[in-house]
Amino acid sequence: MPNWDDVARIALALPGTSEAVSASGRRRWLVRGRTFLRDRPLHRTDLEELGRDAPEGPVLVASVPDEGAKAALLADQPDIYFTTSHFDGWAAVLCRLDRLDDESLTELAGEAWAARAPRRLVSRHAEA
Repeated sequence: MPNWDDVARIALALPGTSEAVSASGRRRWLVRGRTFLRDRPLHRTDLEELGRDAPEGPVLVASVPDEGAKAALLADQPDIYFTTSHFDGWAAVLCRLDRLDDESLTELAGEAWAARAPRRLVSRHAEA
């Protein structure tokens, strides 16, 4: 089961990536100043909306390329990926971090990074 340090290790291995920490201690990972992964505890309205389906563990927000990719993740693995109305219209998905394995987290981080990184950086990384 990955933790936030695992997210940091995987995210920071990607080119042009940095980490920021909010005043409240929430971590996020950026590529060239654009957030692609972040810690996001569920808010009261999220908990009310999700009801008994609300996860109790850590929640990771990951950027996705578009709404189609988001819909595919939600349909294919609803036990891992979910969303709330707060994220309607956003190319991002919520993830139950404690249900990912290292390989899945690495893949998710890479795809989130590619969704937010400048095209030239993505191209250079793909060539390497």
